[in-house]
Amino acid sequence: MAKQLFGTDGIRGIPGEYPLDDATLERVGFALGEYLLAQGPKKGLLPRVLIGRDTRESGPHVAEQIESGLSAAGAEAVSAGVLTTPGVAWLVSREGFSAGVVISASHNPYHDNGVKLISASGMKFPDAVEAKIEDAILAAKGAAKFDRAKGRKGKINHDGDEKLHEDYLAGLREAVFPGSKLAGMKIVLDCANGAASKLAPQLFRSLGASVTAINSEPDGRNINTGCGSLHPEGMQKRVVEAGAALGVAFDGDADRAIFATASGKRVDGDGVLLAAGRYLKSTGKLKGGAIVGTTMANLGLERALEKSGLKLTRTDVGDRYVLEEMQRSGANLGGEQSGHILFLDDATTGDGMLTAVKMASLVSIAGPLEKLVADLKIFPQKIVNVKVRAKPPLESLPEVARALKEAEGALGKSGRVVLRYSGTEPLARVMIEAEREEDVERWTETLALALRSAIGA
Repeated sequence: MAKQLFGTDGIRGIPGEYPLDDATLERVGFALGEYLLAQGPKKGLLPRVLIGRDTRESGPHVAEQIESGLSAAGAEAVSAGVLTTPGVAWLVSREGFSAGVVISASHNPYHDNGVKLISASGMKFPDAVEAKIEDAILAAKGAAKFDRAKGRKGKINHDGDEKLHEDYLAGLREAVFPGSKLAGMKIVLDCANGAASKLAPQLFRSLGASVTAINSEPDGRNINTGCGSLHPEGMQKRVVEAGAALGVAFDGDADRAIFATASGKRVDGDGVLLAAGRYLKSTGKLKGGAIVGTTMANLGLERALEKSGLKLTRTDVGDRYVLEEMQRSGANLGGEQSGHILFLDDATTGDGMLTAVKMASLVSIAGPLEKLVADLKIFPQKIVNVKVRAKPPLESLPEVARALKEAEGALGKSGRVVLRYSGTEPLARVMIEAEREEDVERWTETLALALRSAIGA
């Protein structure tokens, strides 16, 4: 049965409304605590759960409800205060926590929020475990059990935020490429008024860089607003104005990063995979025989990697699928065009600040970022969403199958077609990539028309 609460990135919604109403949030904490207790105590200790949040005004209240549920279950909640999603994952895996909770809606506007659960490994819980926790949250007897346990008072630890933050930053400082020197490097950091607002400037200044921080004054409502990885234009402009060597734009929870060269040119996750992949190969540190990307990775990346003797393995869209393929194949570099990059030798999840450290240290060793991605030709790409009334197998629709075969035949090796359903909305997505803009326009419209005719809403 499909999960009702947990999507691909935790539970999302509007605070105060189901499933982020107080009662449900408390039961989330309680169900997580009960699950951890059922796994058996660790060295005779009760489960310790690390809770971090981004800068949304609703964050403290959401965290309080989760803490209340954990306390009622008999678990210890430890506050990390404002901390990035990958920061929570890093600390959970390295400092002996039983689990982690992140209160964030990533790159969404401030009025949204979410709850992500992280296992002791620093990764998301497997689907089967999430389903088990969800069943406990939704079960009527689970709610009654929580109500009976409400009076139980556990320890909610709000001390030690700064030490936890410094432990995480110390780990990031150790992740620089050997031989790099960031002292004096001018860097512009767009912190999206989010979880990296304090930590990212602190990190790079501690490495000796000259930092210009923008969008680093969160007020609870300005997270991701016209800034950060979804809106890097201001960062790109500031890089040129400041004469900086590099610019970085994070999203609200800093699990992704978009870059700018010294001339202000935008470099996304595809550029990062190319530059980092080549460097790791040159130092004998690239593992698994391939770099892992998704179906959305630009064809230009695949071509540039081929010229360097590197292979791109594609997965479905989503960091979960990238990680699964990396673990299966033994790869240590993978990620998404959005800037969500996994350096698996250093961390268990995509980390924008880690990626920024890697790229800054790479620039200090190998030269300007613009040079490192100069041969990355971005093929024109277009995505069209078609609202559908049903989601039958696409190959079962003769008109769609015929149009798809015609498009693939016409484009050959000079283009790419991705046709898939959205996992969360009643949409079919058409993506066409080709050397010529006119081919992109022609075939997206042809396939979209076939979909509308067959199953359009």
